[in-house]
Amino acid sequence: MDTPEVMGRRQVLESLSGLLLVLFVAMISSTVVSIALPRIIGSLNGSQTQYTWVVTATLLAMTASTPIWGKLADLFSKKLLLQIGIAIFVLGSLFAGLSQNVGQLIAARAFQGLGVGALQSLVQVVIAAIIPPRERGKYNGYLGAVMALATVGGPLLGGLIVDVSWLGWRWCFFVGVPIAVIAFVVLQKTLQLPTVRRPDTTVDYLGASLIAAGVSLLLIWVSFVGNSFAWLSWQTAAMAGGAVALLVVAVLVEARVAEPVVPLRIVTRRTPALAILASMAVGMAMFGGAVFLGQYFQVGRGYSPTEAGLLTIPMMAGMLVSSTVSGRLISRTGKIKPYVIAGTAILVLGFVGLGLMDHATPLWEVGGAMVVVGIGVGMTMQNLVLAVQNAVPLSDVGAATGAITFFRSLGGTVGVSVLGAVLANRVTADLSAAFGGTGASLGGSGGSSALNLEALPPQVREVVQSVYGDATAHIFLISAAVAVVGVIAALLLKPIRLRTTLDIESTPAKEVARAESVPASAR
Repeated sequence: MDTPEVMGRRQVLESLSGLLLVLFVAMISSTVVSIALPRIIGSLNGSQTQYTWVVTATLLAMTASTPIWGKLADLFSKKLLLQIGIAIFVLGSLFAGLSQNVGQLIAARAFQGLGVGALQSLVQVVIAAIIPPRERGKYNGYLGAVMALATVGGPLLGGLIVDVSWLGWRWCFFVGVPIAVIAFVVLQKTLQLPTVRRPDTTVDYLGASLIAAGVSLLLIWVSFVGNSFAWLSWQTAAMAGGAVALLVVAVLVEARVAEPVVPLRIVTRRTPALAILASMAVGMAMFGGAVFLGQYFQVGRGYSPTEAGLLTIPMMAGMLVSSTVSGRLISRTGKIKPYVIAGTAILVLGFVGLGLMDHATPLWEVGGAMVVVGIGVGMTMQNLVLAVQNAVPLSDVGAATGAITFFRSLGGTVGVSVLGAVLANRVTADLSAAFGGTGASLGGSGGSSALNLEALPPQVREVVQSVYGDATAHIFLISAAVAVVGVIAALLLKPIRLRTTLDIESTPAKEVARAESVPASAR
């Protein structure tokens, strides 16, 4: 096997310039909107369930398409695929900004999610193709800076947009369009990769469709069970049973096709399997925290979108510092496992702290817990991807990256759906109890939405804020319990020594499965 040539630092930085812009666009599309969602859904008179689905639709489309993009990256031009993803993102953003009701917004966000799935997964694939694993930690500082700028600047920008009367919430979607166009142009000029042409292979569209259908049906069931229909009902049997059946068939298909979207030979090996399990827990934490903290500050505490954006800075600061520092230390030592274990344990502690808050908790206590959550996410998210990429040859890095990104997004999608359903049911019950059984009308089915605080009478607004503020803590306790799974998975990981080459040297495809068993000292 020919060893690919490693780029010089200048070439890497030139290529990274466009990739970092793409990553920024993908992340800011979520952070700008997440802080403005209470105002957006309130202005459209939407419900808590619709609030959750505006987020879930994007995550669902992103999750379902991620393994497809990853597999396509192993077969075709990575650069062209990235540019196609940007084009889809731009169209989805425009459609979302022009939406006239919540239904249209959800559909537009789902289409936008297809583009976001391409951007997030393909950036990781391209980075793996140009930077050896051992050296990659040195560049995590750049990735961390972009992530911090998007995660800190996004909420602030989103808050300012909805607070400025002559802009309005639609610009939360329009604002990413010019940045995406610039990223398209920069990629065209700076990213130089050899084009892979493998006309003898095909993409497993059947397997991809089955996976997408199974996951979608499962999430739809999660969103409506216990509210629209009972847990023990024919709807549950049809939807949950149908989802399981589709996913079982998908596994059978993936086991037989020549080019599976999610290669079972990769995801069933110890290191990738455990990293994927831990990544799902981190995904639930990352997406759940970003979505519901903004709502907590605005609906539960009464702060403006701009103020809510400022109040999320502690979590993003913790993420930036920990991702940068841990990346440097990993590049220096070549070891990942200690940092992943520490990160997942810290994540549990942070969510326990958030789970103890209510509508009157001092902000410094909430901020302290958010810093801890940010540190945990920063130490785990990128490093789990790196662990998987280190375990596979370069020819499989697209599928492997797509797989772990898929499962992380799946964890986030399930997390937002489940936590959103728990929050919606808890809020509905508490509002009904507070208003003698009439609180359900505040959920968007009639009258004013509970998320539109400005349209509510002062006495009603006070009750709504206390209900939302108290109910949010329960979903973070659930997140803490899920994060424990990540700790267990991290503890079970084998010690990993990062290689210094782009590819697994002199390792035939049939011997790749044995690469993990080689002692660290021999690699």
